[in-house]
Order: sequence, then structure tokens, then C-alpha cells
Amino acid sequence: MSPWANFSLGFTYLSPVVSTYTLFGTALALGGPPMIWSFVVAGVGQFLVALVFGELVAQYPVAGGVYPWARRLWGKRWAWMTGWVYMIALLVTIASVSYGAGPYLATLLGYTATVGNTVLCAIAIIVVSTLINYAGTKVLSWAAIFGFAAEIVGALAVGIWLLVDNRIHGLGVLFDSFGAGGSGSYLPAFFAAGIIGLYQYYGFEACGDTAEEVKDPGRVIPKAMRRTIYIGGAAATFACLSLLLAVPDFGKVISGEDADPVTNVLTGAFGPVGYKIVIAVVLISFLSCTMSLQAAASRLTYSYARDKMLFGHKALAKFNQKRHIPPYALALAGLIPVVIVFASMLSTNALDKIVSFATLGIYLGFQMVVFAALRARLKGWTPSGEFTLGRWGLVINVLALAYGVAAMVNMVWPRTPDAPWYDNYVVILSGALVVGIGLVYMLIAKPFGNSDAPAGDAVSSVRA
Repeated sequence: MSPWANFSLGFTYLSPVVSTYTLFGTALALGGPPMIWSFVVAGVGQFLVALVFGELVAQYPVAGGVYPWARRLWGKRWAWMTGWVYMIALLVTIASVSYGAGPYLATLLGYTATVGNTVLCAIAIIVVSTLINYAGTKVLSWAAIFGFAAEIVGALAVGIWLLVDNRIHGLGVLFDSFGAGGSGSYLPAFFAAGIIGLYQYYGFEACGDTAEEVKDPGRVIPKAMRRTIYIGGAAATFACLSLLLAVPDFGKVISGEDADPVTNVLTGAFGPVGYKIVIAVVLISFLSCTMSLQAAASRLTYSYARDKMLFGHKALAKFNQKRHIPPYALALAGLIPVVIVFASMLSTNALDKIVSFATLGIYLGFQMVVFAALRARLKGWTPSGEFTLGRWGLVINVLALAYGVAAMVNMVWPRTPDAPWYDNYVVILSGALVVGIGLVYMLIAKPFGNSDAPAGDAVSSVRA
């Protein structure tokens, strides 16, 4: 995998179009136009996390990313739980992205985006993505580069057209809530709308998931991670800005009268035929994102199974040397999201809940690694790869942890007091369920003791 392919994998996983087009209507209804500033807040916070991860991948360029990093920084048990949480979160994220693509694919094919049609289209996205991944790492690399090019060109072309020919508002609306959040403090509304920013800025870690498939990973991957953040973030903010300034009536979106502002803006700007062309480009972004997520999830699962950490590890640890893929791990990264998409039919507002849980799981997995890195630093560990933060390492590590904890609190905060308690707390309950199942399995089966792969040596080497 070339440096550009590695960057493209991270970029298409982060996917500025996917996050913006999936959650634009929800975020605008919750927080009004100032919700765009959540891209800035989340971008800065996740950039700090990316810097910490850059040090780790430079020193430990091992497939699977967060799992082997946590193993080297702390030990087997912490690594097992980190890998478990992150693996489940990745699989749920695949479901969330494909589900978000469902209505666009249904519209492109001429169907009404009912729940049933959305589910079927989401499954079709997963199937196509899985087939691309099965073609091998070289095909994946070219597909990622193509997806990156299509997404960046499409986002710029659509955004420029909206700003030049369809802009209705000036930049002043970015500081006007238009009544979102009611008459009280605006901050709760801004925090609720911030899910669009939180959902945007992960994917950079996928660059590290494929570390064993990249030449000179200690130098290449930290750069790819940082590049993913600032190029992807700039593209997402630009896409969101162009849509915002073209929305005819913010009040209708906030009141719920305009439930699909993205479709209405794009249809008005490009007409029925032009809209379908734009949607075709958008779907390339969704497919590329799903494809990159599957690549990351399969490599994590493979790395996890290679250390005999999972039930069925013998199959999941198999690797096809000809195509450079873990075939059974890839199959799992296709089947589980399909099950989740089917199960979504049992819930109202399924997309919001899937996105919220996926984002919480990813952030929790990230912060388990960030916390492990901070613990190791305080015990004397000094990063020694090709990329280090030097004397700023401790400060950046602390700030990255503080941001991540604050973001997770924001995600699980109950905001629907009129809803049943289980619906109001569904995100934290689902997160607790995943952690609880992982703990029970870990304590009973003790999978963390099945491998003699290096563990805790970041700190033990200091003591030695």
C-alpha cells in the first residue's frame, strides 16, 4: 500500500461527505447554523488524539492499530477490552454509514426511501463493499484513491456551485441560532448538534490499522493521519458551509417542517436530473467509506484473532497471501453490519441511535489508548519511533484525554426527558452492555492469556 493509498484509506473512512450529508438535517434542527463550529471544536480535539496515535504507530507499526498499541502500553487485559470495544464500534459504524447511504441509493434508483427500501439499499452497499475488499489490497488501494479523488472533487464542485449560484445568506447566519434551543442558554443545543462534528473526525486511525501493508510505516503513517484530519476537516466544513448558506428557511428546519434540507437544497440547485448526478457522486463517498471501514475492522479482527483473543480465532486469523486479505475477518465485517441494519427496523430514529452508539464506541476505544499512553508516560515511557512529540508529549496527551472524556459525556447526556427512560439512555446503556459482555467473556474465558505476543513492554523496558 503506497503512502497515497494509505492516506486515501483514512480520508475515505473519515469521509467529509458522509458525515455532513448524513447528519446535516439533524444537527441544523438541533442547533441552527452555529452547529458548523462543532467541526472546529472536534477537529482540534481529534488532531491532538492523532498526534498521540502518530507516536504510537511510529514505535509499534503493527496491524490492528488500537489493540496492539494498548497491549504494548499497558498489558494483555487492557488490550483485550480495548480491542473488543473498538471492534464492536467499527462494525456498528459500518452499519451506520451504509444505513445513511440507503435513502440516497433508493432515491437514485427511483424508489421511495421507506424503512424497508433503506434497509435493502444499505445491505446492497455492504455487499458491494465486501466484494471490493475481497479483491485484495491492491484493488482496495486503487478504490480508496479513486474514492478520495471523487469525493474531494465532488464536494468542491457541489460546494462552489452552491456558493456561487445558490447562496441565500451571508456569513452572519453562522452566529445566529434562529431560535434553536429555545429561550434559555444556547450551549445545550450546540452540544446536542455537535454529534455532526464528533461523527466526522475519526478514520485517521485506519491508516495505522494497515501498518503491516505499508512501506516505512513509522514515517508515512503519522503524516497520513495528520493529513487526514486537516484535509478531511476542511472539506467537511466547506461542504457544510455551502449547504447552510443555501438553506431557504432555517425556521422550517428547526421546527421540523423541512425534515430533509439536504435533498431540498440540492434539488433546488441542480434540478431533478442534476440532483441524481450529485447523489451518484455522494454514493461513491458512502461506498468508499464503508469499504475503508471494513478494511480497518477486518485488520483489527485479524490482529485480535492472531493473538488467539477471539472465539473462532483459527479461522479469523487466516490470511490470504495472494490477495493480502484476512478472508474470514472480512466476512465478519460484512455479516455483523447486515444483522445490525436488519435489527434497526425494530427502532424509531434508528440512524441517530446507530450513529450515536458507533461514535461513543469509537471514542471510548480511542481514549482507552490515550489513557494507556498517559499512564505509560507517567511511568517513564518515552516514545522512540520516527515521529515523537518531544517535550510537548505529556501536555498533548493530557489535552487529548480531556477532550475525549468531554466528548463522550456529551454523547451519552440524556436529552429527551419525555421519552421512555430506556430510549433516553439508549446510548449509554448500549455502551455499558458491550463493555459488560466483554468483561464477562474476558473473566470467564480468559482469552488474554492465549498469546505470548509482547505486552506491557513500553513500561517494563523502562523499569529494566
